[in-house]
Amino acid sequence: MKVFIVGASGLVGSNCKKHFSEMGWDVKGSYFSYATDGTVFYNTLEPAHPDNYDVAGWQPDVIVHCGALTHVDYCETHEDESFQKTVQSTINLIALAKQCSARMVYISTDYVFDGKNGPYKEDAPLNPISIYGRHKLEAEQLVLKEIPNSLVLRVTNVYGNEERGKNFIARIIDQCINNQKLTLKLPYDQFASPTNAWDIARAMFVLLRDNKNGIYHIGGSDFMNRVELALRVLEYFPNAEYELIPIDTAALNQPATRPLIGGFVKAKFSSEYPDFLFGTVDSYLSKKTGKA
Repeated sequence: MKVFIVGASGLVGSNCKKHFSEMGWDVKGSYFSYATDGTVFYNTLEPAHPDNYDVAGWQPDVIVHCGALTHVDYCETHEDESFQKTVQSTINLIALAKQCSARMVYISTDYVFDGKNGPYKEDAPLNPISIYGRHKLEAEQLVLKEIPNSLVLRVTNVYGNEERGKNFIARIIDQCINNQKLTLKLPYDQFASPTNAWDIARAMFVLLRDNKNGIYHIGGSDFMNRVELALRVLEYFPNAEYELIPIDTAALNQPATRPLIGGFVKAKFSSEYPDFLFGTVDSYLSKKTGKA
């Protein structure tokens, strides 16, 4: 299997690149603004960019789209840029996939729901309440419509190993290791399913291997709010100095409306792969810190 991963220097993309390679697949991964070892340049918004890797010449069997503008509040106040980096980039990759006769995998989100009735199954009513959510939904629907046998994986609260350590858990770990005082003002009314990017990579691998298609919800075994998530991490750093301020989402006065009760019921995936064991925040932290 030949797989081209767009956004392979990011959290999900880098884990996919590592796992697929370890499983024996032929993998190329691209970067745009931040290069990592073994990645090639590809600008999804300029398919004719002279420095772009020759994807069509390489002829992948699958194109995995992990790239997007994920800063939810920024998207809310920069709608055109959000459209370009989430929807237009997908439109361009759909054209590339058609040129290569390749399948596509699109990474989506629980922000396609309004957060009133989560956690969600795949067939739950769609109702994005932010620019980010609307654009992610538009992009996933385009992939499903235009590319036969395509996959959409909805994920949420992703954490795990990545070179830049930008994810929520990684930032807390880094500050604790460096003995920095943490000030955390976090919503107690936002619930989701924190998910290890390594599990997303493992799940995507079996779905591609078995020629699955359609929408799958991929989530970790935890279901918790942001305060609980932070406290779970801090348990592994008993000497950490921190101030934790629980607050409701409305009081944060964020530009983008959040789906409060998000996360997933992954019954579809689990019914097809009953022996697949998703990790927990604790299992990740135990391995990361060497503490039981």
